[in-house]
Amino acid sequence: MASGLAVLAAVQSGCALLAVGAAGAAGAGTVAYVRGELTAELPNGYESVVRASNRAIDGLQFKKISEAKDALKAVLIARRADDTKVEITITKESDALTKVEIRVGVFGDERLSLMILDKIKGGL
Repeated sequence: MASGLAVLAAVQSGCALLAVGAAGAAGAGTVAYVRGELTAELPNGYESVVRASNRAIDGLQFKKISEAKDALKAVLIARRADDTKVEITITKESDALTKVEIRVGVFGDERLSLMILDKIKGGL
């Protein structure tokens, strides 16, 4: 009942909730698409998610523009062939949990964001 109300509230507020699932640690494996941004929590280490994200950019043949990274957060910016900006933000939540946020363009692209996330997961 409570999860149904949360979905209803998200839909009524103009936000689209894509999918929510649990896998292991609290919140691990959740995926949501809200206001043009895909957010996922992956049960993987931070460094391996950063490497997999870089491989996803290469594999999708995006042009990498920049990478800003420290021990807790990385921001990867790339461009598609049509010059659409792709921004992937990776945040270390714990040693075994990493948050990934993907935004494509100004308003977001759910289909492409999911494709990028699948490519990242495939590289882990």
